[in-house]
Amino acid sequence: MSAEEHAAAVARLREAYAALPPGVPVRLAKRTSNLFRFRGPAAAGGPGGAAGRAGAAALDVSAFGRVLRVDPAARTARAGGMTTYADLCDATLPHGLMPLVVPQLKTITIGGAVTGLGIEATSLRNGMPHESVLEMEILAGDGRVVTATAANEHAELFRGFPNSYGTLGYLLSVTIELEQVQPFVHLRHFRFGSPEACMEAVGQIAADGSFRGHRADFVDGTAFGLGELYLTVGAYSDVAPWRGDYTGPQIYYQSVRREKEDFLTIRDYLWRWDTDWFWCSRGLGLQHPLVRRLWPRRYRRSDVYRRLVAFDRRHGLTDALNAGRRRPPREAVIQDVEIPLGGGAQFLRFFAANVGMTPVWLCPLRLRSGHPWTLYPLRPGEVYVNFGFWGLVPLPPGAADGYHNRLVEQEVGRLGGHKSLYSTSYYTPEDFARRYNGDAYAALKRRYDGGGRLLTLYDKCVAAR
Repeated sequence: MSAEEHAAAVARLREAYAALPPGVPVRLAKRTSNLFRFRGPAAAGGPGGAAGRAGAAALDVSAFGRVLRVDPAARTARAGGMTTYADLCDATLPHGLMPLVVPQLKTITIGGAVTGLGIEATSLRNGMPHESVLEMEILAGDGRVVTATAANEHAELFRGFPNSYGTLGYLLSVTIELEQVQPFVHLRHFRFGSPEACMEAVGQIAADGSFRGHRADFVDGTAFGLGELYLTVGAYSDVAPWRGDYTGPQIYYQSVRREKEDFLTIRDYLWRWDTDWFWCSRGLGLQHPLVRRLWPRRYRRSDVYRRLVAFDRRHGLTDALNAGRRRPPREAVIQDVEIPLGGGAQFLRFFAANVGMTPVWLCPLRLRSGHPWTLYPLRPGEVYVNFGFWGLVPLPPGAADGYHNRLVEQEVGRLGGHKSLYSTSYYTPEDFARRYNGDAYAALKRRYDGGGRLLTLYDKCVAAR
């Protein structure tokens, strides 16, 4: 997309936004969302997708889903805010480059990862996606189009836009840093017999940049139980004695338990979790060998599974089936939480005792920059571990929906952690403001959406559950 075409699209969108009657709620007309909660009855669960705001006026942002420029010499890219990471990586990988952090699912957009939060296996080295942003072009809630950088007159918006979830404005384009890649990633899967041993290894990797002689360009992990945890440490490689393939009958997360090492192309590594939506495709029956053989390869992807879950939600199919079998009601527990490394083992033991869902995804992270970001105040220099869990849990007799999610929320707070706001949340307005820097958010809201055209962060991420 040329700069002239992009500028014309910005002008059209600004006019469309200005033409909306005052008081009419606004949403983006797009197929994916970074606010991953599913509304309505519990269904198969999984990390992806949310319903749009009912009755809201939809802004057509389809023109902002393309890459504008890749500069191999400067190692930068500029892309529309609705550009998916799959399309962005398709544009950068031919140059031997990729974004510093690439979220795991193909249809996550760069705008979603910046205005929400994104974490992946490079996050111990490179932090979060917004930390490699050089410039943001934003349609603010008051209708202005502003360009925000870390050093210009909109620097406060630049630092406060991450974790604002579209409540201050919409990202029209973003310029990001890229890093050089090699053709393959050499993986080694290390097993640990306790959460404490696993967390100790995370600390070693954070300090040394390697583990048992294997360079740690990428680090994430999978916990199948308190006595079976794995850290997968990946190193860039120019060669591959063999190449794993987890887009067909073989399933990536199962290979973690079976293989001690593996090689993947850089592209297959980036999307290793997308084929089975981590492990959530099993809730749809798509890991059964016969079903998998019959299920077309082009439909083995997270956005397809999300649509299946949304269909189930709308029609209550799983609920009706469980009621017919007299199974207890189940609660959707779909969250990502960041816990300081020192509390990681405690959290895993709490989770096993009180929720019991497996597997659990582990991903170490550390801020790349030496200063905190306004609305998600992680401490600079401190190592955190992201725990991701997505699925359904039977409710205890007499317990209401939200029982497990509330327990998790309380434990995250007790351990000094943070919860990604795509999750269902139960905070009071006062507690929410304390955890997510409400005073600074209110100041940004007054400056960039003084008329209150867009929802507040609390209304969108908590009250609207």
